[in-house]
Amino acid sequence: MEQYINNAPFFVVVLFLVAGFVFLVKGADIFVEGSSSIAKRFHVPSIIIGLTIVAMGTSLPETAVSVTASLANNNTLAVSNVVGSNIFNLMVVIGICAVMVPVAVSKDTVVRDIPISVACAILLLVLGILGFTDASKMTLGHLDGIIFIVLFACYIFLMIRAALKASKEGKNVEIEGGSDEDIKLLSLPKSIIFIVLGGAAIAFGGDLTVDSASKIAVDLGMSQTLVGLTIVSIGTSLPELVTSIVAAKKNEVDMALGNAVGSNIFNILMVLGIASAISPIGFLTENVIDIVVLLVFSLLVWVFGATKKKINRIEGLSMVALYAAYAVYIIIR
Repeated sequence: MEQYINNAPFFVVVLFLVAGFVFLVKGADIFVEGSSSIAKRFHVPSIIIGLTIVAMGTSLPETAVSVTASLANNNTLAVSNVVGSNIFNLMVVIGICAVMVPVAVSKDTVVRDIPISVACAILLLVLGILGFTDASKMTLGHLDGIIFIVLFACYIFLMIRAALKASKEGKNVEIEGGSDEDIKLLSLPKSIIFIVLGGAAIAFGGDLTVDSASKIAVDLGMSQTLVGLTIVSIGTSLPELVTSIVAAKKNEVDMALGNAVGSNIFNILMVLGIASAISPIGFLTENVIDIVVLLVFSLLVWVFGATKKKINRIEGLSMVALYAAYAVYIIIR
């Protein structure tokens, strides 16, 4: 497939890229549906399903792209895809929602989730710059990946424990897929077929996306970092954007910021953890700058959320405008 894409006309490569996004998104949906059904069949509490399988499902496209890029030694795409997706989720997805309807910010998001996401970004920056695998250059190595995965497991454990405690106290716990009615109970054979087909679609979509994005970068004279920060990261984040816009139209954006911040934590700890544990990922100066930008944007959203317990229209507009300015910067740098 890679050889065919490299020899294909530009418009065909673009079609392949779009097809790659479709395979990634639909594959993730099918995989999550099959996995959730099996978990429910074995009487796993819906809260745990929502905090693990369903929540991780939103990061499967980024996981597939970053792991595929890492295996193909296209390491700059692996990092820029995650950082670009995180910035887009935070500034555009939440920003557009806030323009449409004020986004409520829960106490847990301000006190727990945003600080953890900031800490994860700082850790990514520190480990990437230190380059434990090779002190002569900036790298995320196998050890760094293992550290991320262990921290990810700890984060999931803490989230589950907090959700179960709140549930026992009679508090309303709102999480993705947290309602029994939202999880379809499929037959066991059908669930297995969904998992297999979903996994295959994710793998194929990741390969197709990376190969197509690399070819587009070559044809347009763009760097792999720029492609990852723009085309690929936006493409893998479009489902979240569409879902959030639909929720905003229904005035149901109470969980929007919490979900976006949680997705950002998953992207760093799970996606880059798996990718770097499989194959070391090179770090560029541009990656360092972009992570610093992510930190600044995260702190800004933290201030917006902490001051009024909501993000209003003016703040949403400023977030989208800042993303536009950042997009212009990365294009001309």
